[in-house]
Amino acid sequence: MILSNVLQQHADDAAALATNRRALSGAAYVKLPRLRRADQRLDANLDGLRIAGDDASRFCDAALESPSSGAVFTLAIRALEGKNKSRLDQLMALAQAVPQVLPGLLCALGWVDPTLLRGTVASLLHDPDDFRRMVGVAACSMHRVDPGIVSGEYLRDPEAIVRARAFRAAGELGLTEVVSSCVVAARGDDEPEIQFWAAWSAVLLGDRSIAVDVLTNRGLLPGAHRARSFRLAFQAMSTSAGHGILQGLARDPQQTRWLIQGSGIAGDPVYVPWLITRMGELNTARLAGEAFTLISGVDLGMDVLDRPAPENFESGPNDDPDDPNIDMDPDNGLSWPDVAKIDKWWAANGSRFASGTRYFMGAPITRGHCIEVLKNGYQRQRILAAHYLCLLEPGTPLFNTSAPAWRQQRLLAKMT
Repeated sequence: MILSNVLQQHADDAAALATNRRALSGAAYVKLPRLRRADQRLDANLDGLRIAGDDASRFCDAALESPSSGAVFTLAIRALEGKNKSRLDQLMALAQAVPQVLPGLLCALGWVDPTLLRGTVASLLHDPDDFRRMVGVAACSMHRVDPGIVSGEYLRDPEAIVRARAFRAAGELGLTEVVSSCVVAARGDDEPEIQFWAAWSAVLLGDRSIAVDVLTNRGLLPGAHRARSFRLAFQAMSTSAGHGILQGLARDPQQTRWLIQGSGIAGDPVYVPWLITRMGELNTARLAGEAFTLISGVDLGMDVLDRPAPENFESGPNDDPDDPNIDMDPDNGLSWPDVAKIDKWWAANGSRFASGTRYFMGAPITRGHCIEVLKNGYQRQRILAAHYLCLLEPGTPLFNTSAPAWRQQRLLAKMT
């Protein structure tokens, strides 16, 4: 007997969990085991819909009346697993018309086993529609399969949306054969989206000159991809170059948060005393604590160097309908550092860290150390570790920290 309320709950929960998963994959407080538990919950709800078969369709279809990214994810999973081409075409058209649901479609393509994409992705890659070609390239890249980037077919595509995704794929796949094409596009006069992804990939593929400058300029100004640009540029530049950029940021009080983040990524222990002072200020305490962790490797919560949140502290939007502040707390989930305890810890341990040396999570950057961070770190730390593996050995495919957790764990087992 089919219980309508149970199927409705599975459909609603699957959509909500899929939407929440996007936030978890970049969260400062999520480690791989927690991501796996979230993935298992999501898959359990998908499994409930699988068991119900066609009886679940009307509950899932109802979500299209007010489509969300999570609902499109659920519907796309069902379409891919059921080889339902007409439904997948419908979702493609929806994602093209309503861009905010596109992440759900792409996440579904990255979630399913690659065997379920055979034929489907090949058709997308050669479709006359540029949007569908872009989706095909993205699907291949998420599974770290070259759709033909090296041949140059997609880097020379007549449509910018396809070229941009192809340049991104070049870095994700570690295709050093096209680094020169990435550099040319990064310094060219093409669309900003193409310039960014070309520069981003060029850096991952080994270019440390022109492309780093492009990312640095992007990372210092408001605009699309600022955080990505800032993060990778600081990872790729020398400690001395990073120090110069930080000096410039320090002259503008509006750039304090970027200054704190840059100090942590730069990794020089010379910044720690200043970071400790920023831990004493409400607006920067948690961010400074995270930057300190990036240098020292200390987990404030696990090592009991944290404290309770300040009394009456409110994180993110409140229930007041007249309050104009609706922004989410950017430091949500980060520990509140205990300044006195951290100051004492640094006095006892700071001599282990040499000024002028870049540290990442308490140690110099090596392949083995980065793999350990990928296994045991938080998501924002894991993203940096994945970048470092590419920077250490250009041509290394970028580890996909957003892939299903069980797939990540299998790959890590092979890497170690």
